[in-house]
Amino acid sequence: MSYKIVFFDIDGTLVNEAKEIPADTIKAINELKDKGIEPVIATGRAPYFIKPLAETLGIESYVCMNGAYVVYKGQPLYKREIGKDALEMLVALAAQNDHSLVFEGEHQYFTDRDNHPFVTESVQSLKIELPGFDPEFWRGNEIFQVFLHCEGRDEHLYESLKSEFTLIRWHPQAMDVLPLGGSKAQGIAALLDKLGYVADDAAAFGDGLNDKEMLEYVGFGVAMGNSHPELLPFANFVTTHVDEKGIRNGLIEAGLLTV
Repeated sequence: MSYKIVFFDIDGTLVNEAKEIPADTIKAINELKDKGIEPVIATGRAPYFIKPLAETLGIESYVCMNGAYVVYKGQPLYKREIGKDALEMLVALAAQNDHSLVFEGEHQYFTDRDNHPFVTESVQSLKIELPGFDPEFWRGNEIFQVFLHCEGRDEHLYESLKSEFTLIRWHPQAMDVLPLGGSKAQGIAALLDKLGYVADDAAAFGDGLNDKEMLEYVGFGVAMGNSHPELLPFANFVTTHVDEKGIRNGLIEAGLLTV
């Protein structure tokens, strides 16, 4: 199978724990483009978090906020915002449980708790700028994803919202809150449809729990050697660690690069 397009997660896939892109990954992406195969970023991050990385790799297309916001060649292609009624339920329950939220819009993001330690710790782990403070930001803006800051032992407090949202943990103190059924696969499907491709035309690389649907959906799914163990059953191939030529070795296995 000759794949036409390849989707790459960022954290733990394109970048290592230090949030650096390994030199061999940059070389592999450039070789992929030279062969006429399009690389696309597929991330839980918002678009304003990925610009320096996208520029370094020369990538203009991305599936952001776990599939809720898609850009192709610099132009927005697909948006799926969270409904205001559902957000109101989330805000009320988080306040009742004394948990902080971060609301991600199209161009900026804000928290409802100023200087909350869980917000600071989780966001700083991404090595990005901390959110502004505006508890009412969600009311007047399109919101595509929310960070819910709570520990694993408190997840059960949000069982009642699982008919409204998809929740995925990405940090010991934070979960992504997505529109119900939202995933990277959903955003990828919208992009492939625009290009006239089918899922079998695509390959994808990931390492986290939010990559399950993506790896299962595409024609060839690659889990990084540093992946969460629960991701591995969804992959066609498990490559090496991000710092051990993981991207190159996965692309070789997919038949897209040579040794």
